[in-house]
Amino acid sequence: MNTGVMNVFKIIFLTSILMLSGCQLVELRENQLSQSLNHKAANILTSQHLSSATSNIIYLTNLNQRTCLAEFEACLKAVDAIHSNDQDAYHAALSELYLAKALEQSCDERAASVTCSEKELQYLDLSLRHSYAYLFASKNTPSHRAFDYRQNQVRIFYNVAISKLLSRYDELHPQTLWSDKVSIAEHDYTIDASQFPHLKEHRIISLKSSYNMNFSGFHTVNRTDGLGAEFVIEFAEHTQNNGFILDPVEFYQDAISPNIHAPKVLPLTALMVPEDENIPFDVKHSHFKIRLIDPYLYHQVEVNQADYTLTANYSAPYGYWLSQNHLGKAGYWTLLNKEHDLLMPHVYMLEPYNPNKKVIVFIHGLASSPEAWVSLTNDIMGDQELRENYQVWQVFYSTNMPIFESRYQIYTLLTQAFQNIQTVYPPVENAVLIGHSMGGVISRLLVSDQDISEAAITKMTKSQYAMLNEHPVIRERFIFKPILNFSRAIFIAAPHRGTSYADRWFTRLARNIIKIPNEFYDNVQSSSLLDKTNTARHHGLIENGASNLSEHSDFMLLTQAIMPAQTVEYHSIMGNAAHSELPSFMNDGIVPYNSSHLAGAASEKVIRGDHYVQMTTSAINEMRRILLLHLKHE
Repeated sequence: MNTGVMNVFKIIFLTSILMLSGCQLVELRENQLSQSLNHKAANILTSQHLSSATSNIIYLTNLNQRTCLAEFEACLKAVDAIHSNDQDAYHAALSELYLAKALEQSCDERAASVTCSEKELQYLDLSLRHSYAYLFASKNTPSHRAFDYRQNQVRIFYNVAISKLLSRYDELHPQTLWSDKVSIAEHDYTIDASQFPHLKEHRIISLKSSYNMNFSGFHTVNRTDGLGAEFVIEFAEHTQNNGFILDPVEFYQDAISPNIHAPKVLPLTALMVPEDENIPFDVKHSHFKIRLIDPYLYHQVEVNQADYTLTANYSAPYGYWLSQNHLGKAGYWTLLNKEHDLLMPHVYMLEPYNPNKKVIVFIHGLASSPEAWVSLTNDIMGDQELRENYQVWQVFYSTNMPIFESRYQIYTLLTQAFQNIQTVYPPVENAVLIGHSMGGVISRLLVSDQDISEAAITKMTKSQYAMLNEHPVIRERFIFKPILNFSRAIFIAAPHRGTSYADRWFTRLARNIIKIPNEFYDNVQSSSLLDKTNTARHHGLIENGASNLSEHSDFMLLTQAIMPAQTVEYHSIMGNAAHSELPSFMNDGIVPYNSSHLAGAASEKVIRGDHYVQMTTSAINEMRRILLLHLKHE
């Protein structure tokens, strides 16, 4: 074969190769790892698109996502025809398709037609039924698919379908008390509240999904991913304002103070499961029940004779309670005597009392509120060991009152709260008391044992002494007895010996603006002996809380040497904003180290920071250390 012919064959061969390569359908492309992972996890809830697994099934019907959802009944028939034999893939796809269709409805509760809302509920009902079939009615148990992306996706479809179903139903049919049965999407659901005992005792104001709840001021939202839909449930509370009460012990001797607040907002987790799990499951006809569960009491849930981690959101109820009640603003308004509902202190329990948990009581400082403890309280809720062993009570009081009065009123309020619990449960023991700034001073006096009434009387004006003779209970303000329920206390940035900061020209000006309630004056100082509009009334033992913090005040002179009782182990935490580590120079910008320091403390931690050191991670870690230590020693 000559050279020319050979060249022709070479050209034909190379041309054939090029033509074949032009027809190549599959070529290797390497995506970024993040892109691959996102593609694997993406679904109708995380993007506007169906998951790849569901999209593949839709592809086999010669439809795409848009036409499938637009011609939904035809699409369902097509899916049923080609995939009814692969039951797992079938139920997983339908759970997402029905959820996608429900999300597409966009029924506005104020303007939506009944048809729209009922359609939405119907789609959500079918979504959760198909997701349940995939998760629990398959021969492939959840443990067999433990690391399967698809199982995690369908678990989320199941949780979200429950969340949206109950939220929409509650919007359409608000429940103040849950009945034993509800009718949703032409199905009757039995309500099982046996694992949420608080539900039957209180009227419901609202039920809100906490999936989308986020709060400024929280470093993180503490939650547990698992089975079930997470909610925040808000209960009604009977409010009563009795004004200022000079003798709360006598006043409430036959009643419970309305200022002791059971939890108003709680986490709730809901599941939907067949009423009888021993009967073979049928997507269309099986009767479901709604299980309402308290995640503070239960961490796992049994479904089909297997245990699963329960979904829980511990931060959302606390954040919702703080945001709804605007406690931070109220703390400031009390200084100007504008918050009339706070004449008497309040104690708020953040969860129903649990006799298996120790009580922590927080007391805030000047011009503050329970918001001062956001970081620590949220951290306790997020730490499993702390959450399972502690329950939080928050004290809220008016800081414009004299500290003598605040201490006495808080003492009687906490004493009654503990006594009320002990009528049903064993005595509350080994509680922990934590106070910041003025709250730290009050906390020290709540666990001290000393009678300074004789010395206090010498500081009274004639008007104040006249009222003491008329109302002997006033003497109780100066007789300190420890609350025996506490065995440990933590004092944070507490000016136990006062601070010169309270005597600077601008703080003295602020002190003159702070107003003590007239209702208080009416009970402790004879009105016939002075003009109440005159600032000269700030004499004797009646000064506002800010004035009491002066190192030269009568309050400080009378109380600075009083130490906690020997039965109480105590700790000190303070900030240091000075460029020195010498005790005589250290201070947090407001309180000097020598005022915060207490001899005999079990531990003392000085942290680089200002007066609001309780919000720092270093202080939170120190308090966590102490709380964990407390569990080991008791």
